[in-house]
Amino acid sequence: MELAQREAVGAKFSAAAMQRAQALTWEATEKIAELIVPGMRESEAIAASKTLLGTLGMDRIWHPVLIRFGKNTLRTFSERSDDDPILGEDDIYFIDIGVVFGAHEGDCGLTRTTGSDPEMRRCADDARRLFDIVQAHWREHGASGQALYEFAKAQAEAMGWVLNLDIKGHRVSDFPHAIYKGGKLGDLADTPSCGLWILEIQIAHPTRPFGAFYEDLLV
Repeated sequence: MELAQREAVGAKFSAAAMQRAQALTWEATEKIAELIVPGMRESEAIAASKTLLGTLGMDRIWHPVLIRFGKNTLRTFSERSDDDPILGEDDIYFIDIGVVFGAHEGDCGLTRTTGSDPEMRRCADDARRLFDIVQAHWREHGASGQALYEFAKAQAEAMGWVLNLDIKGHRVSDFPHAIYKGGKLGDLADTPSCGLWILEIQIAHPTRPFGAFYEDLLV
């Protein structure tokens, strides 16, 4: 498929509206993080998040709210959580939301910790840091989607983590982007354009049962 087909947008698409939707989705993500406290179950966090999102002026949720606690941070978007864990006092979790604002899709993901475990805190920080490194590589070299994830894998290993290559990023656009069938960013042989692709980073601890997730719009 030609890159133009993979990056097709609707007649009402606006780059400015895309950026606004992403900014509002980040604001929503941060507000959700403020709700999550030790002693809460995953299911309770998801329910509270949906209630909050309903107050923020969104058009709709375009992909299910995903919140993972503890060992479930190793699971991908398409995998079910293992049971309904309770967030501990010294634990790790991530949030992944996809929300439509102004008919454009925002998609954000971040990882937080609840205690002082140094490896958990480093994992959460490094997911964001790895995203920044990979995005800078794209900006500087105009790398293809495939090359970006090859680069991300090598960088993750250098940082002491394992990159989950089942998570490869995807298109966003004016809602719904799915009609354009853009495929996964990590399978893209061309250089992705600015403001149309979500770069997803999911890393895992090499020996302990937890990981971290971060995603944002490539700009």
